[in-house]
Amino acid sequence: MNLALAKQMNSAPAPQDYERLWEAVITKDARHDGKFVFAVSSTGIYCRPSCPSRRPRRDRVSFFALPEAAERAGFRACLRCHPSEANAADAKVALVRRACDLINQADENLKLSDLSAQLGISSFHLQRTFKKITGISPRQYADSCRAEKFKGSIREGQPITSALYDAGYSSSSRLYERSTAELGMTPATYSRNGRGAVIDYAVASCDLGFLLVAATAKGICAVRLGSSEIDLENDLRGEFSAASVKRDDAQLRGWVDQILEHLAGRRPDLNLPLDVQATAFQRLVWEALQAIPYGSTRSYSEVAEAIGRPTAVRAVARACATNPVALVVPCHRVIGSNKRLSGYRWGLERKERLLEQERSNSEG
Repeated sequence: MNLALAKQMNSAPAPQDYERLWEAVITKDARHDGKFVFAVSSTGIYCRPSCPSRRPRRDRVSFFALPEAAERAGFRACLRCHPSEANAADAKVALVRRACDLINQADENLKLSDLSAQLGISSFHLQRTFKKITGISPRQYADSCRAEKFKGSIREGQPITSALYDAGYSSSSRLYERSTAELGMTPATYSRNGRGAVIDYAVASCDLGFLLVAATAKGICAVRLGSSEIDLENDLRGEFSAASVKRDDAQLRGWVDQILEHLAGRRPDLNLPLDVQATAFQRLVWEALQAIPYGSTRSYSEVAEAIGRPTAVRAVARACATNPVALVVPCHRVIGSNKRLSGYRWGLERKERLLEQERSNSEG
């Protein structure tokens, strides 16, 4: 699992402040520089409020309290206004930025008590402030940085041993015990682009066409819906091209049967072991989706509110679109705020049929 915690870390201001922040952007009010940055989805760039660039459409703008948060959400700093260099006027934001800097510069994982001592505040105050601003804890942020540094070194061809120590892991055992949560596979397998992993899969017919379920020894890594067995199998082999992929219907029969029972309305809840790659943000979204009751729906904005990231509606939609385990993580239960169906990785017709069937079964 590519669990780079804080990859999509959206330290969003409170919703009631959005209009005030937008007004500061429209008027290019320099008094707000350092208090927040705004990001534009159409350009992938974030700016400080006083940036001289042409103003974007409101529906393309997201607000972040920290430049680091915008960058971890995938945006790049504007080359005109250099928002990452703006002085943070807000004391809490400045505190969190200093904490992030200390975590990034540390040769090994800092304890919360050591970090708070360096900042001259209590551990409780640091934990509460950091999580309020970023949405995650200092430890989660540190885990994210450490895992990203390790993976970057591996991608550059550095040996695992040197990469793990450079990233701040105290020992190989510490890396391996966190590998499932942060990498989704062992470090050796990750360094070989998944080569050596063994994936079994099964295909069964269902009311929605065909169902493919694939799994490693640790859990289910893919659940897909389609109109053709061959297409589903080819897509699976294409995604896991470096792994050993083989069909074994008998091995996965138990899990396939549970999912088919779920589709038939006889098993409302699915609680199956997963082995999937995800960022911290995706994991937050997928956990929120699993909390949506059978027969119910939520809007993308409601999911964003539920995970404490109210401005991350588009990021929530992306997390739904990249969900690799249909039904087990019920992304089909997320719809537009106008109650209209929006995109579904396995087709809008299937999404509509799933929702209608769930509503019918729950009412009956």
